[in-house]
Amino acid sequence: MPRPTPLNEQELKQALAELPGWSVQFGKLHREFKFKDFSEAFAFMTRAALIAEAMNHHPDWSNVWNKVVIELVTHSAGGITSLDVEFARRVSQIAR
Repeated sequence: MPRPTPLNEQELKQALAELPGWSVQFGKLHREFKFKDFSEAFAFMTRAALIAEAMNHHPDWSNVWNKVVIELVTHSAGGITSLDVEFARRVSQIAR
């Protein structure tokens, strides 16, 4: 499998147009998800963890009560790659 490479500015702009709620902060794809309570937030994180494990691509994230913050960057590539975009798409779908 080829090593992922960072997206260029145009590719990143296009990806963001297809990822409502996501932005780039400090060189990472960033989004905050809010849920009804801690149980819903934790259930979301559990589903997202299964996606991460299946993709072998793990997010930087945190949880405080009903809020989950996800930041994505492919550390080995030194930037945001198609792996980060695909993970963002998948977790956005399960958050609906």
